[in-house]
Amino acid sequence: MELILSWAGPVIYVSMALAALFGVFCAVLLFRKISQKRFSNAARSAEFLDEVRDLLYQRDFDGIVEVCDSPPYWSKALAQMILVALAHRDRGLSKLRVLLAEKYERDVLADLEYRFSWIGTIVKTAPMLGLLGTVSGMILAFAKIATASESGVNPADLASDISFALFTTACGLMIAIPLTMLAAGVQIQKGKMTDAVQENLSEFLHDLEKVMAEG
Repeated sequence: MELILSWAGPVIYVSMALAALFGVFCAVLLFRKISQKRFSNAARSAEFLDEVRDLLYQRDFDGIVEVCDSPPYWSKALAQMILVALAHRDRGLSKLRVLLAEKYERDVLADLEYRFSWIGTIVKTAPMLGLLGTVSGMILAFAKIATASESGVNPADLASDISFALFTTACGLMIAIPLTMLAAGVQIQKGKMTDAVQENLSEFLHDLEKVMAEG
């Protein structure tokens, strides 16, 4: 048992380091994906909508598809939703809104939620790994105290076990706290993206309804 606990230290440190790296990787990847799917500012999205609106009132649907598939816009969530709306424009507006909400949830948010769930898992796991190190270190320390009457206790060895016990807890918190803040930042950016897409898509659907009614 003592041999297993003595090996627990390196294993716990390596596990915590890997968890921290993977958590940061997921956070960076999420920020990049969100930046790819949203416009950098309101002026850029307004410029895109104006370009689409001009083609829409000309009933140049193929032109809109070409614009949405062009390199500046093909990765944007708004452009993807507009392509879906055009492909199903023969449906009523209410059904089209439901379809777009489902497509946005499934095609845009699902992958982000998958990555985000890993950050949440690491935030919960890192303190547990630290607690495991604490328990392991304290067991080793108390085991040495228990045998003190027979062989004596080296204070340095005892201090090393207690230090390991406390340091792993601190490491777990040092991993969980920054990742919690990064996760909050991801949620804010994701919420801003969703709000912008909903607002801009509502404008497009309003214009599409007018064009289809005139047609």
